[in-house]
Amino acid sequence: MKKEIIEHGLNLNRRRFLTQLGMGLGGVALGSLLIPDIFGSATEEEMLVTGLPHFAPKAKRIIYLFQNGAPSQLDLFDYKPMLQQMFGQELPASIRNGQRLTGMTADQAKFPLAGTKFKFNQYGETRAWMSELLPYTSKVVDDICFIKTMHTEAINHDPALTFFQTGAQIGNRPSMGSWLSYGLGSENKNLPAFCVLLSKGKGNGQGVYSKLWSNGFLDSVHQGVQFSSGEDPVLYLKNPDGMDKAERRKMLDRLASLNEEGFNEFGDPEIKGKIQQYEMAYRMQTAVPEVTDVSKEPEDIVKMYGPDCLVPGTYAANCLLARKLSESGVRFVQIYHQGWDGHNNLPNELAGQCKDTDQASAALITDLKQRGLLDETLVIWGGEFGRTNYCQGILTPDNYGRDHHPRAFTIWMAGGGVKPGVYGETDDFGYNIASNPVHVNDFHATALHLMGLDHEKLVYKHLGRRYRLTDVAGKVVSGIIS
Repeated sequence: MKKEIIEHGLNLNRRRFLTQLGMGLGGVALGSLLIPDIFGSATEEEMLVTGLPHFAPKAKRIIYLFQNGAPSQLDLFDYKPMLQQMFGQELPASIRNGQRLTGMTADQAKFPLAGTKFKFNQYGETRAWMSELLPYTSKVVDDICFIKTMHTEAINHDPALTFFQTGAQIGNRPSMGSWLSYGLGSENKNLPAFCVLLSKGKGNGQGVYSKLWSNGFLDSVHQGVQFSSGEDPVLYLKNPDGMDKAERRKMLDRLASLNEEGFNEFGDPEIKGKIQQYEMAYRMQTAVPEVTDVSKEPEDIVKMYGPDCLVPGTYAANCLLARKLSESGVRFVQIYHQGWDGHNNLPNELAGQCKDTDQASAALITDLKQRGLLDETLVIWGGEFGRTNYCQGILTPDNYGRDHHPRAFTIWMAGGGVKPGVYGETDDFGYNIASNPVHVNDFHATALHLMGLDHEKLVYKHLGRRYRLTDVAGKVVSGIIS
């Protein structure tokens, strides 16, 4: 007897959808709006990767601009005149209060305060403070919500980065994009629900690795698909030499029939996942070249993002590609930009990083807005933790370094139902949180909420335990939601 297809969490087929929604013309009409293919020709496998939100979402998609290495909030967003006034003086013991340090500064005899060398001004109607290093972002400040009180327990790059991406400091957990793919599926059956883009600046870099976009214990169909900057954006997508599209289709049909036999015998849901992935790859052969082609972008768009947007693999090119992917219905686009690890020579490295990222980040917001997509697209910008207010190494007015600081740092969000302005406040030294703390678990809960998902209900049972992105914590930060 053929075993039934295993359905996980929010994945639905026609029968289950109609049973849960109830009978009646109203339910049928809603079903056709939420899932256009529900009464069409979609196969059972295609229906299995379509999910429904728990409630009306404010955003349909996320573009996450992750600044890998931890940008210095004190030189970019969190203006602290006290650090300028006390430049070179010792950080008061009452402020640090014995809090743990990394091994890179734990043995320092002194902790001299390092005010920023960069000028700050207030911008827009929100009067948010921003550094002179971000002239383009300052022009879109009224579309941005600055969260100045992010905090995390992780104090080193690998666990902190992994925590932000997966909700756990260890590996083998589903990434944020995988959870969204699992919960909501894809809007475009010809493209993955979760895409990953990498770029690297000139600053001190920290590596990124595939565990950050892993599906973990979720079905492999939810794994992030990495796009490269080479001739083939997605490796092994093209047909081998000597094989045309018709032969490829015949081969996949035969392979699918063999996999169906294996599924009938063993009932392993991963076999169904393999069938879905082969079919997705076949459809992507047409969709990927089209969406990655920027040659038809108008001159004003190229000028907006900057000339680097025509150079594959740059941050600007990835921001433009993120817009195109999101516009095409990709649920979650993750960009990792490396080079923000400012332990030494921070002012020079930070200036270079901002030159690489400022224009394109602001252009992405403007581009989405003028296309009418910003309201339904949540854009996130930030790193894995912040930077200390005291100097690491030798301090001069023009040159200093900063160590890791997980207790209070800044990220920003735009679009997707967030309220522009500034949320939270740090103390006069920028060291501790003074009001409205936001933990990484809270950040995840809020992002899922904006996408119409209750973080406590988006669960997956694995090895006898019910897992979720926020583990056993997290609360929605209602103060930033419009």
